[in-house]
Amino acid sequence: MRLFVALDIEEAIRERIARFVEGVRGFAPDARWVRAESLHVTLKFIGEVAAGELNGIQGALVGVRNDALPLEFRGCGFFPNPKSARVFWVGIQGGEALAGLAGSVDRGLEAVGVQREKHAYTPHLTLARGAGGSGAPRWRKGDGENSQFAKLQQKLALLTAEFGTMTAREFFLYQSQLSPKGSRYTKVARYGLG
Repeated sequence: MRLFVALDIEEAIRERIARFVEGVRGFAPDARWVRAESLHVTLKFIGEVAAGELNGIQGALVGVRNDALPLEFRGCGFFPNPKSARVFWVGIQGGEALAGLAGSVDRGLEAVGVQREKHAYTPHLTLARGAGGSGAPRWRKGDGENSQFAKLQQKLALLTAEFGTMTAREFFLYQSQLSPKGSRYTKVARYGLG
């Protein structure tokens, strides 16, 4: 099974982002756009694990202690950079509290054999991926100038992207099931914050 740990986002913020996407998706028609119901704030991508490892992962996450934390969804950009854009994203402001939660999840899961992250935590909501390319946010061999998002970048220069604030009071272990119609996410377990 393919697993990850994430925060859910409030419905009002999800709806604002969905309206924003409807207004701009025509400027990058060849991109693969993420469905609004699939949006979440990833804390840790675990990847493929055997079913027998699930109990250990759930036990490690029970041990994660963190206060509820405020999040602000605003701004947007491109990974790895605007000129070689592969991923279009919305920014998340959560400060040290959000990075601390991601770090606690990472350390807790390391204790049950999940590999630690090698890069600093970069909170974002992925809205679209360039067609045919990797969705990875970091620079990859073969990345070069990519004009797929050029019209979208021009449009964004005229817009203010602010989607609201919320307080995260829980996080979830999700299962991701891949299909030709896109990934489907199922909540496996809930963990409280606060």
